[in-house]
Amino acid sequence: MNKPLRIGYRSSGSGEFDYHSHPEQYEIYFFHSGSCRYLIHNQIFDLEPGDLLLMDGMTLHKPNVNPNKEYVRSVIHFSPQWIKSILLEIDSMYLLEVFKKLHHCLIRTRENDESKYLEEVIQRLVKRKRAANQNDAITEAELKVLLIQVLISVYHLGQIDSIKLPDRKSDKFEHSEKIAEYIQVNYMNKLSLNDIAKELSLSKSYVSHVFKEMTGYTVMEYVMGCRLTQVKYLLEMESHKPLKDIAYECGFESVSHFSRFFREKVGVTAKQYRHIRLNNK
Repeated sequence: MNKPLRIGYRSSGSGEFDYHSHPEQYEIYFFHSGSCRYLIHNQIFDLEPGDLLLMDGMTLHKPNVNPNKEYVRSVIHFSPQWIKSILLEIDSMYLLEVFKKLHHCLIRTRENDESKYLEEVIQRLVKRKRAANQNDAITEAELKVLLIQVLISVYHLGQIDSIKLPDRKSDKFEHSEKIAEYIQVNYMNKLSLNDIAKELSLSKSYVSHVFKEMTGYTVMEYVMGCRLTQVKYLLEMESHKPLKDIAYECGFESVSHFSRFFREKVGVTAKQYRHIRLNNK
């Protein structure tokens, strides 16, 4: 279902963004300018120009942007399997370690020289990809080499500036992250706004308001996003498990609701999704 390499260079505009993941794809997100608050798993980041976000395939994430403000970013999605043979040949699998070990992280470059070099390499990668012939082995090799240059630059940025999380956060940040963390642990159970508020010793209205303000969507949208991601994982990793068992295990109260929700969000039925994923291996 995924191409081995997808790039969006200096994309602008906002619009609606779903909470999503990219199975079997790693992501490099480069924030250039504007305003963006990014939710990854159960952490929230207010981005600054030059920030890099690195995410593994199963990390749920979603940008929360102001539709009335500028929002410019570059995004690279790539399959680690696509470049694995070359990385093994040159003994450079360490370039993927940050994705595998940390699952997600923020590198704050403050638009230093290395980050400017990284953008130059991404530009070259985009130009080469646009001119690529799908059956051209030479072009594919060039794309892989350029992607490795991107990964080397990202690695250097991580070493130079250090991977970091934001300093002291406001109460709204901390409360929203606790809400997200609680849902991540309990999404498979029957959850309501009252349950979450009571567990965290917060008012129901505050939980609803602060989470929407900080993340851009409702508590229950987040709950359903967590459930959907786990469903996708189980459909592929436990290929013989009945669909109804997966639905109940992930917190859906009925098979019919599960079926409607999955098709609405994914575009195919759960059975079709499983078939596609298993046949793409």
